[in-house]
Amino acid sequence: MATQKRKTHRGAAKRFRKTATGEFKRSHAMKRHILTKKNAGRLRQLDRETLVSPADKKVVRTMLPYA
Repeated sequence: MATQKRKTHRGAAKRFRKTATGEFKRSHAMKRHILTKKNAGRLRQLDRETLVSPADKKVVRTMLPYA
């Protein structure tokens, strides 16, 4: 008997993407509102994507089984 297929966590699928090396990319927080008091350099830094921390990598992997 075949095992059941796992469901992808749809919220996680919209927030994380897998890289070619198998790591997960994510966007920065604090970029949605109250932008006037944040300087331009800070906003440019928040624009860049970054990698998920090693502590969270296992959790993201379970939420995205087929990524």
